[in-house]
Amino acid sequence: MMTSRLALEQSSYLRSAKDQPVQWYPWGRDAFERARNENKPILLDIGAVWCHWCHVMDHESYDDPNVAAILNRDFICIKVDRDERPDVDARYQRAVQALTGQGGWPLTAFLTPTGEVFYGGTYFPPDGKYGRPGFVTILTELGRMYRDDPERVAKQAGEISQHLRTVEAEPQRGQLTTQILTQTADAMARQFDFRHGGFGSQPKFPHPGACEFLLARWFDTREAWPREIVDRTLVGMARGGIRDHLGGGFHRYSVDARWIVPHFEKMAYDNSELLRVYIHAATAPPPPGERGQTGEEVETRQLYSEVIKGIVGWVEESMSDPSGGYYASQDADVGPGDDGDYFTWTPDEVRAVTERDEFEVLARYYDVDEAGEMHHNPQKNVLWLKQSTAQIAAALSSSPEEVEWLLAMGREKLRAARQRRPPPFVDQRLYVSWNGMMVSAMIEAAAFLNRPELEEHAIRTLERLLRDAAEPELSAGMRRAPGSSVRGILEDQVFTAHAAMDAYEATGSPEWLRRSAALMEVVWRDYRADDGGLLDIARGRGGEGFLEQEMKPAQDSPTPSPNGVAAIVLSRLAEHTGEARWRERRDELLEAFAGSAAGLSLYGATLLRAIDWALLPPTHVVVVGRDDERTAELRRAARRVYRPRKVVKWLTPDAPTDTLAQPVKAMLDGNAPRAYVCAGAQCAAPVASPEELAETLRTFAVAT
Repeated sequence: MMTSRLALEQSSYLRSAKDQPVQWYPWGRDAFERARNENKPILLDIGAVWCHWCHVMDHESYDDPNVAAILNRDFICIKVDRDERPDVDARYQRAVQALTGQGGWPLTAFLTPTGEVFYGGTYFPPDGKYGRPGFVTILTELGRMYRDDPERVAKQAGEISQHLRTVEAEPQRGQLTTQILTQTADAMARQFDFRHGGFGSQPKFPHPGACEFLLARWFDTREAWPREIVDRTLVGMARGGIRDHLGGGFHRYSVDARWIVPHFEKMAYDNSELLRVYIHAATAPPPPGERGQTGEEVETRQLYSEVIKGIVGWVEESMSDPSGGYYASQDADVGPGDDGDYFTWTPDEVRAVTERDEFEVLARYYDVDEAGEMHHNPQKNVLWLKQSTAQIAAALSSSPEEVEWLLAMGREKLRAARQRRPPPFVDQRLYVSWNGMMVSAMIEAAAFLNRPELEEHAIRTLERLLRDAAEPELSAGMRRAPGSSVRGILEDQVFTAHAAMDAYEATGSPEWLRRSAALMEVVWRDYRADDGGLLDIARGRGGEGFLEQEMKPAQDSPTPSPNGVAAIVLSRLAEHTGEARWRERRDELLEAFAGSAAGLSLYGATLLRAIDWALLPPTHVVVVGRDDERTAELRRAARRVYRPRKVVKWLTPDAPTDTLAQPVKAMLDGNAPRAYVCAGAQCAAPVASPEELAETLRTFAVAT
């Protein structure tokens, strides 16, 4: 066989297929030219290195020489990493969903030589099971149909393409009104699972953006129900098996409504957004009159703190490059036939590494039983919090302190035993957008945990991205990853700009503000659609197949909407600089989606948070002081306490005043360090201590 075309690709997913007998092409012109020259259909496989069913289909079908012989004879085969090419994935997911009503990974699409879809689905077993047709049968029939009935193929492809053209203009223009926020919050409430937390039934995804949106609604209205939805959801996930109780972090989603049995892959983008929302929920003020003194409130905040430390610990241990950078994902499995075995336990496996009294406590706490949750091995248990330490202490006639001690000892032994298992693969690609998200999250975690080294690493990461993945002087923005040939993807630009804004508020260095503004100038120049909104790929970049189609991503799917993030960055730039152009651009962008935003519900949460920024007053926190520890404590307090639409600025007493508004100039009165808080048109009295600043942020100009 010829040397695999995938052997030199940067994508871990593509390289993992380099020894398969299928004659794969990466996405590009060569594959389409060959398909046109030989008049053959294209098999498009879109997957990811972390995807369980992608591994299953690889092992069952693409590793099989008999299947490969059919593919190599009758098709031109293209393999795409959805993490590397979200632009390709988004378009073909939409096409297959239009055809079958569902999408996901692996995405298996059959294309004409021009890239139009005429058949598709997700996972296909080789010989027909799980109620799905066999892959060999499908290949044989589609190959025959393409040769013998080309009119049927052309008709099917044309109908799908026509349907996609009609939904290209899906976003609808409208006016920005608070009714949009109210309607969406009500719609989210109707989807809430009051019993287990979260939204919908099963499978159940975290939806951190929806929690962020509802937390802001609670803060602004002080109605109890949005906060109840947020807390029940975050507590449900924290107690469930979707959380890795030994290694920290969250798996991608739960297959059941109770958050117990996950798909075990861990994604950087999920964990960055979950880290932020847990920090915000932990630092949001308690309801008026409680002040955090109820037992349930204290217990919930302790649980949130454990979750935050766990995510940070997992990122530090498994997902960080010391020189700067955050890795993309951790796989669910180790090999064929595996299904989360690294993360799950039989009772005998727990007994083998713990003392008898430790096992007794661990089994009750984590629900370790002879009847586990995993279908492929019924003795395998997913760890989740079934009983509290107080309940266990009562059942065992012990003290809570003794139970806590046994739990701690047993947990460490389980961690050590798990670390001796072959670990799941970690994809060390440094995708720019996901790194931007994690930079923002770790900057917040540094303030919450008072761990400046987390912020230092986050800033080092951002500096590395701008050195290794940016075009010169940011003239054309960011590439997909350092060294990548993939350019012109909107999410890479806006998440980096957002992270640079967070770096500016954390460090006070105006260079970060300049870089964020420079990136947003590139976004406005290269991604702005003629009819409003931002395109997911730069105008004129083009490409094969459906890449010629314009898309304006409004949904959080699977990462926050780049249009929503862009609008938030524009709001922050407007507040920090006072320049009207940023506000005008934000309003133009959001008005392009305002007519349909409320209908997006859970999946429009980031866009709705941007509308929230546009309609409701921000809170400005200005810390005046020199670069010393007293000022640093005030700055940490300013960043640590949750408040929606918060803008933090640090000024030294001798700061240049030529670009400052008159009210800000008045703050440079020589009385430093001081902090000033203004919400809308109201300003609180200046404060000099972190405790006073925290209390002001919790209570000033807040509805009761």
